Amino acid sequence: MKIDRRQFALPVLALGLGVGFMSVVPAFAGADEDAIAKNVEAFRAAQAAGNAEGIAPLCAEELSYSHSSGSVDDKAALLAGVKNAKYKWTSLEYKNPTIRVVGPAAIVRFNFVGEQEFTDGKKTPQNLHILMNWQKQGSDWKLLSRSATKL
Repeated sequence: MKIDRRQFALPVLALGLGVGFMSVVPAFAGADEDAIAKNVEAFRAAQAAGNAEGIAPLCAEELSYSHSSGSVDDKAALLAGVKNAKYKWTSLEYKNPTIRVVGPAAIVRFNFVGEQEFTDGKKTPQNLHILMNWQKQGSDWKLLSRSATKL
């Protein structure tokens, strides 16, 4: 019986997928996928903590950041919004992430699930589909654009 790469790759990929975010990158994935996965997790952690200083180095200067409301921020507006937020995240997960590297660009998709608590005590759940585009700039991967769609 002859087995080609595609027949072998699917079972290996299925075994490589587990529970955590880093599991989206199978063991045989390249360094670029690993670096992007780490950056996406660093972005999520900084976002959840309201840490603009943690977000800043992950973003390209040319950032276009689209919210589910339709508003669009550049890098400066995004960082100011994080610094001056009138809410905190009580939970924030990036579920079912996928990463696809295409040359010096990467397409990242995931389900953004969380809950915000505002200063008045009101809690608002969030359930969004996110599309991030990362660009390799030198040896670093930077978030170039982000788009959110309500689910």
